[in-house]
Formats: sequence, structure tokens, C-alpha cells
Amino acid sequence: MKRGYQESSSSGSYEPPHSKFKHNPEGDGRFLEDESTKIFAKKVADHYSARTNQTLEEREASPIIHLKKLNNWIKSVLIQLYAKRGDAVLDLACGKGGDLIKWDKARIGYYVGIDIADGSIEDCRTRYNGDADHHQRRKKFSFPARLICGDCFEVRLDKILAEDAPFDICSCQFAMHYSWSTEARARRALANVSALLRPGGIFIGTMPDANVIIKRLRQAEGLEFGNSVYWIRFDEEFEKKKFKSSSPFGIKYTFHLEDAVDCPEWIVPFHVFKALAEEHGLELVFVKNSHAFVDEYLKKPEFVELMRRLGALGDGKEDQSTLSPDEWEVAYLYLAFVLRKRGQPDQARGSSRRDKGKMHLSKEDISYIRS
Repeated sequence: MKRGYQESSSSGSYEPPHSKFKHNPEGDGRFLEDESTKIFAKKVADHYSARTNQTLEEREASPIIHLKKLNNWIKSVLIQLYAKRGDAVLDLACGKGGDLIKWDKARIGYYVGIDIADGSIEDCRTRYNGDADHHQRRKKFSFPARLICGDCFEVRLDKILAEDAPFDICSCQFAMHYSWSTEARARRALANVSALLRPGGIFIGTMPDANVIIKRLRQAEGLEFGNSVYWIRFDEEFEKKKFKSSSPFGIKYTFHLEDAVDCPEWIVPFHVFKALAEEHGLELVFVKNSHAFVDEYLKKPEFVELMRRLGALGDGKEDQSTLSPDEWEVAYLYLAFVLRKRGQPDQARGSSRRDKGKMHLSKEDISYIRS
């Protein structure tokens, strides 16, 4: 099914402002957070921890089931494009392990998942072990894994993962915007990615498209907009719908998506994200709004077949169901990006670290890091 879309001008070449933030006096490179930031981070963690795993029947009954399948298709395409056999993978904000099967199909060699929500990490563990009642899998995963519970946007990870690094590929799906509450968190997130990727390593991700969200806000009569499956609301401080280029961090809004999200999020101006990434040695490969991403990769036969198998646009045969117009509008709120760490790849691929993981994870195997 062909749908129209508008290209999002998500990339740019502007330099981000350099504001001052506090360093930890202990000298370990960790950035100090104020209490309000910690409260918001905990609220996000509690939200995702509270979400229960769904049965197949419950999932298929979701009002946004085709949107979920479309998002899985986008992530699958990114993984198929950039993951190689034997790769060591770092999955930031891994959630309940929804991408484990995707990584297994890519035949990776080692997996480290980290998430702030302890409930999500526990669900990820049971999914990896094949113990989740809702999830029936054909076989055990072929790669060893390690799981960590902690805030990857606050804690310095290079020491914690010194024996696991370098990683060949890092993934952060629908979560990078949670680091944008302060400049300190945004810098820590990108510093962690850069420190743990090998030269030439790839960083793939998805996050809200700031240009689209701001455009929708300015088109709305008030400070809230949405449709039957989502709404976004900005606080009164943004009643003029203007945003200072000197303050690109901490622009908060509340996001509600039926059967998925109900928590605070933050605007990520992509030109600032790109410039900040460049400061950390990460160069932009591409950025595409989800509509443009679908339009481009549905021209490739292998990804058309993948779309049919996942069912986002029906099965291509008897089932002609597809995303509703309201779900397609939500898809327009997101973009996909790929970054590459500067430097020439060497022979020390991360798969040499696969002996650090386990093929079955007990509760005691989960590492907990606290800020």
C-alpha cells in the first residue's frame, strides 16, 4: 500500500551550544543530575516496568497493532542492513528484549542489553531463556548474552563494560529522547556509545522527529494535538510555541500512545544531536523520517517480503488489513538514524568477547548499577 508522506528536514549542520554542567568531584567522568531529572527518569522506568508482557491474542487486539508491526519492520531493516554475522551488540534501553529474535536472525556473536527498568530487564531475561509464557520460540538463541539494569544515560559504561568492549554495533530504539532532559544526560549517552564502539562501528536508532512534532504543535489551536490513538501535550511555558536555539535540552512534553506509552518525553533537535554526535566521533550516515524510510525500503523486494511476513501491511494475500490513517500519522512522528564511529576498522571485532556472556541467565546474572 503506497502512502503519501512529507520529507522531514531532520538534518542540519548547526553547532550545539556549549553550556556548563557539573562533573562528579570523584573524577569518574559521571555527570551529576539534579533531583527533578532523577524523578523523571524514575517515572519513565516505572512506566515501562509496569507494562506486562502480552499474549499473542492481546497483542493482536491492540489498537496500534499495525503500527507496532511497522516499527518492528523498520528495526528489522536497520539490523539487516548493518548487523553482520558474529557481531558484538550493545542494546541501550533494551526494554523487554523485543529485538532479541531480530538479532538472532542476524546471527550475532554476543549481546549486552541494558535498561533502567528492572521489570523490563527481568522480562528480557525470561524471554532470552525462553521461559516467558506469552512467547513461544522455535529454538534457543544462538548467542550468549549479558543483561544490566541501570541508567545508560547517566552512568559511565566504559569501565563497567571494559571486558565486553569493543562492540561492533550499538542500538537504541525509541529511547534516545529520554536522554535529552539535560545536556549532561545527552552527552553521557553519546559518550557511552562512542567509548564502547570500535572504530568503524555502527550506531542505529529510532526516536521522535522534532521537526514534525514542533510543526504539529504550531498547527494546533492550543498546546495539545493528536488523534484517536495518541496525543501530545506541551506545558504552559511553551504557550508561544517558540523555542530558543540556545536551550535545545529539557524541552518536555507529555506523550500518550494507546497500549504503549504514557510518560514525559523530550524534544531532540536533530541538528543538535548530529553536532553533539560529531563531537564524540560519530558521523551521520543517514537520517530519514519513518514515512520516507518506508517509501525507500519498500522499493527493495527483500524488505517487501519482510513487511508481508510481519503483517504491518497485511499478509499480501487474503489479509489486506493495514495501518489505519491515525497509526500512519503516528509513524510520521518518528525518524530512523545511522551513525558510524570515526576511524578505520581493525581486526579486533567484538565477537572475541562472546565468552563473557551466558547461554542461560539466572536472576543473579543480572548486573545492577546505581547512579
